[in-house]
Amino acid sequence: MARVRYLGPEPVAVPELGPDRVVQPDEVVEVPDARFEGYVCQSANWEPVEEPGVKAAAKKTVAAKPQKEEG
Repeated sequence: MARVRYLGPEPVAVPELGPDRVVQPDEVVEVPDARFEGYVCQSANWEPVEEPGVKAAAKKTVAAKPQKEEG
């Protein structure tokens, strides 16, 4: 799930996020990855916080190989 912040001045109902779901000004909410662009394209109302796939990519990070000791 991606995350966006609501920038509007007043609470707004967002039925896509759940029945009777109201998002408050400056609140960060999780949105379906497939719908992320539908929110952030409304730059006057929403700003990106975490793009789709970021959490999954972070989990797949491989640790660096240990350095060889010279000696």
